[in-house]
Amino acid sequence: MISGAESAGFARWRKMYAGVQQKGYEPEEVVHPAVFNVFEEICRRRQICGAVLEIGATPDDSTLLNLPSLASASEKIGINKSRESRFKDFTILKINANDMTFFPDRRFDVVLCNSVLEHDRFFWMTLAEIRRVIRTGGLVVVGTPGYRELSYETKLRPLLARLSRFSRHRDGFPLQHATLTLRVHNFPGDYYRFSEQAFREVFFEGMTDVVIRSVLHPPRIIGAGTQV
Repeated sequence: MISGAESAGFARWRKMYAGVQQKGYEPEEVVHPAVFNVFEEICRRRQICGAVLEIGATPDDSTLLNLPSLASASEKIGINKSRESRFKDFTILKINANDMTFFPDRRFDVVLCNSVLEHDRFFWMTLAEIRRVIRTGGLVVVGTPGYRELSYETKLRPLLARLSRFSRHRDGFPLQHATLTLRVHNFPGDYYRFSEQAFREVFFEGMTDVVIRSVLHPPRIIGAGTQV
């Protein structure tokens, strides 16, 4: 965790997050500080100094290319499907992550992707492209809204099961059979939610040093792995 005096970059980011909330933006439209913090921890441990790609980058202070741990990166490039732009020390290209043939194989030392795959109809194509453009030994970090068994859900279910005879539904209370996940946020569509198991066995299958973290309620899951 970032402790004591926060880095200047992270402190500025927290101020920006509060500002966009006051302006009426949806919370899902910017990276939550807790998610930003996990990405920063993971990248800081690797002492990034090579080329970095962010999928879903935006030309503002909230995008992950502004992570303080990337200050020594030799190159920072973002892509999105909206428009090309320039912000601070990085360029954003208009490229669909399903087809990144603009970049040669093993082009990047780090690939970051947050809150994109749930909006990507063909997310498996993006995952394949990530594996192609990341060099051997490179770092991949992915974050999405997800779901997992929450501790209070585990405690609540037996109580609901005992009370189910008072329910008007044949199967008891709906909450007995549900788990918490982030609400629908179309950007422009919202297709998927992923489990920690999906991160481990799909996103990072075959990679090493895999780390899976879950923060916030509803859960946002962040995973990292090293390409082999």
